[in-house]
Amino acid sequence: EFMQAFWDVEEVQVKAFQHLASFIREESALSYLPMLTELIPSAMKTHVVSLRLQVDGCSLLLEILSQALEQDAMMALDEKVTSSLVETMRKHSENEELLSLVCTLLMMVSASEVAAENLRKAGVIPDLLSIVRNFLHNEKICLSCCGVLWSLAVSATNTDRALLKSAVPVLSAVLHQHLQKGAVAEAACSALWVLSLQGCLTENDYEPTTVLLLDVLRMSPERPVLVKNTFLALASLLQLSEIAALRFIMDSEGSGINIIKDAYHLHFDDPEVVESICVLTKEMAQYDDVVLEMLSQKMEELLFEIKSYFPSS
Repeated sequence: EFMQAFWDVEEVQVKAFQHLASFIREESALSYLPMLTELIPSAMKTHVVSLRLQVDGCSLLLEILSQALEQDAMMALDEKVTSSLVETMRKHSENEELLSLVCTLLMMVSASEVAAENLRKAGVIPDLLSIVRNFLHNEKICLSCCGVLWSLAVSATNTDRALLKSAVPVLSAVLHQHLQKGAVAEAACSALWVLSLQGCLTENDYEPTTVLLLDVLRMSPERPVLVKNTFLALASLLQLSEIAALRFIMDSEGSGINIIKDAYHLHFDDPEVVESICVLTKEMAQYDDVVLEMLSQKMEELLFEIKSYFPSS
């Protein structure tokens, strides 16, 4: 009531946000969280030029969503939340601290199909790509933007696909920049996988992307989700391109077949990783020259082992 009575007074909203920051940590606050996810974005939108209010508002929303996740509480987020975040992102497109908060929130809300659709309607893809280009050094921003791009690419429309083609070099740049940062690389590889499935990569992308994905696997072989999604991205590329397949087995840093074997020995008890190995192997087997190399590397022994380990699958 206090916020709504003085809606246009920035200092009042700042004071209210400060009070809410203490209140939402109390157990009794849980039932009020849905109402707060309406009030806070509305205040942010009214005072969108206020950097302080945007930072405080995003911090509050982040705390609320985090609490909801911890409590396994369903949090329905209407269009007000996404539109407010997008407006904040555009109004303060050069403020790294605020963008880090906004992008984290966008990643969290984009997991909802409704919110992802609202972001799509808002035309957020070019904004995300611009932010990543401008703040490529920022791990948190890159990770969050890759997560949002993944959510938007999963159910992309034809219009989205045209925009998402511009994401391929941006994601490649993220991988080059953060190759040793497992979480960021995992998010970027996941997004590249979906983009490859959506037909967003061009023929000129196939070979350099294959090389880059091999580098990722060499750098972070211990991360099962990264390994699985990178193998699936490679399978998608190899399905389309024999050149990519030949590069995979004859890369200057070592054959991709050895990477497959190493990954299996690390993750032999993870059905999803093993399934991704099988999907990739199937795509490799469509090219005669690749099959010859597979035979010379005794890949059939690995496949027999997989078959015996997962007899019912």
